[in-house]
Amino acid sequence: MRIVIAEDNVLLREGLILLLEDVGHETVAVVGSGPEIVPALLEHRPDVAVLDVRLPPGFRDEGLRAAIEARKLIPGQPLLVLSQYVEESYAAELLGQGASGIGYLLKDRVGHIEEFQDALERVAAGGTALDPEVVSQLMSRRDPLDALSPREREVLGLMAQGLDNPTIATTLFITERSVSKHIGSILAKLNLPPSDSGNRRVLAVLTYLNA
Repeated sequence: MRIVIAEDNVLLREGLILLLEDVGHETVAVVGSGPEIVPALLEHRPDVAVLDVRLPPGFRDEGLRAAIEARKLIPGQPLLVLSQYVEESYAAELLGQGASGIGYLLKDRVGHIEEFQDALERVAAGGTALDPEVVSQLMSRRDPLDALSPREREVLGLMAQGLDNPTIATTLFITERSVSKHIGSILAKLNLPPSDSGNRRVLAVLTYLNA
């Protein structure tokens, strides 16, 4: 894959480059500030971009603002956003732009190479990848989830991370049929149409993010 990296921390930036190259990916551009992100994405049109949330010049939300702008200019551009801490408003705002091809991970997750690689590939393929800690904090604060059973909340949490039905079944030690039933119940309780199988996970996640 062709990848653009936006990260001002030199050590993390170089570590990302080495990690990505080691598994066969190509880093086509590296930037260190928010204003540089969109021009780099417009020029290179990468398969996926890895962006830090807080970048110069203000070290506030420059990476997030650039990500949102990039999605408007390049619809569907896959973006994997990295953050030092769980910042609920950032995750909700980013996913509110449409969760297809979006990832939000804590920086500590980069050290788990297989998990990071899986998230990167999932996002590049148009899927969703949310850090389990982010999902946990988001779900604990959302009233619409009060109607869900504990098992349904577990299933929705794994859906939010971007996992497919077979993986959810394996994780929870239940059958795929049970997973499908739980998803149907979740969609019904959240008043979501069950017919759009391609977007139902996105719709379910966005329902509680935007509540």
